[in-house]
Amino acid sequence: MRVLLIYPPCLEPRYTDLDHTYTPIGLYYLAALLIEQGFETRIINAYAEEIDRSKLEAILKEFKPDLIGFTVFNANRWAALEYCRVIKEISPRAVTVFGGVAATFMWEHFLENFSYPDFIIRGEGEIPLEILARQIRQGEPIPENIPGLAWRENGKIRCNPRPGFISDLDRLPDPAEHFTFSHVALSRGCPGNCTFCASPAFWKRKVRFHSPEYFLRQLARLHEKGVTYFNVSDDTFTLKPELVREVCERIIRAGLDITWAAISRVDRVDIKTLELMRRAGCIQISFGVESGSKKIRGILNKDITEPDIVRAFDLCKKARILPRAYFIYACPEEAENTVQESRKLIQKIKPLSAVFYILHLFPGTALYDRAVAEGKLKEDIWLKKIEEVSWHELDPGMQKDDVLAFGKALRDTFYKTLPRAARESMNQEDGGESKFSADFFSRLGLTFTHGDLSRIEEIPEKEKLARELFEKALDTAPDRRAFLGLGMLQQKKRSFTEAEKILLEGISNFPDDPELILALGLTYMNTGRFSEALEVLTPIQDRPEAEYYIQECRKRIR
Repeated sequence: MRVLLIYPPCLEPRYTDLDHTYTPIGLYYLAALLIEQGFETRIINAYAEEIDRSKLEAILKEFKPDLIGFTVFNANRWAALEYCRVIKEISPRAVTVFGGVAATFMWEHFLENFSYPDFIIRGEGEIPLEILARQIRQGEPIPENIPGLAWRENGKIRCNPRPGFISDLDRLPDPAEHFTFSHVALSRGCPGNCTFCASPAFWKRKVRFHSPEYFLRQLARLHEKGVTYFNVSDDTFTLKPELVREVCERIIRAGLDITWAAISRVDRVDIKTLELMRRAGCIQISFGVESGSKKIRGILNKDITEPDIVRAFDLCKKARILPRAYFIYACPEEAENTVQESRKLIQKIKPLSAVFYILHLFPGTALYDRAVAEGKLKEDIWLKKIEEVSWHELDPGMQKDDVLAFGKALRDTFYKTLPRAARESMNQEDGGESKFSADFFSRLGLTFTHGDLSRIEEIPEKEKLARELFEKALDTAPDRRAFLGLGMLQQKKRSFTEAEKILLEGISNFPDDPELILALGLTYMNTGRFSEALEVLTPIQDRPEAEYYIQECRKRIR
């Protein structure tokens, strides 16, 4: 029996919010469990494969799946429905099932308004999906005792109680045995009770953890497959500091040369854990700050204090981990004075990265339930072809121009604060190894020249700031990224003699680094020294980025 698991694309394209473009880790766990139960299973990420109708038809004809599952949240529900409709036209005997956050809280909406999904699975999906697949394989009627299952029967909608949670996550097969991916998770769930988040209702504020052995084995398997950078997607990675420290110590002892980013809470970090995380490869931690206004944080039920926030950002900088702040605006009771409080907090904590979101409402969140109860919102809103509903759209006291002004004010404050924040970080002492400080400075410098920040015109003197960071990195320890960054800045200025000098020094420290070698080859090509460029580039001729330039050199030498 064949099972196809699909991650549909969002209704609107994602240009910066790239997390939505990666296959959710949950699909890999589902697929691994099915594979080990003898089901031939395939995963499709419709972002990566750009699945249109013709491609979907080809997949259905080639793979001939018996069961097709979709992971569904609000933003991608329309693509899931459209794919499901096409499937029922082409392969009407295939069984279709929706799972995920939107499926959990919108199961009645889907079953009442659309005929294409046969089943909905609410809550944690591994056990229900396995039972459903087994029953389909055996040709048996769908049992009424499949936990979390919802379906139509004789014109009526039926629904079983949600399943309990898997108590021992280590019992699940490791998806790294079957797939290659870079988003990993040490735990499931979050103890928080934020009113804008569906986690409290989905996970019931319970948190379960993999063992350090399981998690490290997964990282090692993925590293063997060539994965060197990971996004650790736990809602609060540092919830159990002793567990995190053990994981980090195992990474260090195993000699895993990896880097990774995590998410945490400002009241759940300490310098000992952070410094160990840095030694184990952590380069960034994202914190949900949400607002500088105590009143707004109260409405969002974000139980953190300003001293907690300030302390967490200071500790991260000291540990040479880049702290990123999430802010939400256009919240209930938002006004110029609350936005001003957020601006003041930005100036105080000086984040080195920040993301600003308008408050959106989703089924399963307390704020959504409040809007429905107050008559501001009706459930039939989801019949419209939209991704989400914003709170400000329901608030007559908040105009669209106000919301735009709020967002601009917050972003402008961040952009203007950033250069000072970067320079202050260069003067901040740390107790760690110099190579981590150098790595921290060079990574930060590269964000100003080649990362997302390079495209922000409001940030003043980006190249000057990047050069200062690269130079500070090299004053601290040899760093390949700093050599590369300085070399590229000199290339941009057409100062090829200086670029050559810097890149040669970099290669003397990092002789096998392909990016430094490529940059030096380009420097020679820009000065007409094609024979020297060819000699430099030949050792990396198997790399796709070098192939074009090698061919150009050979043409010019003839």
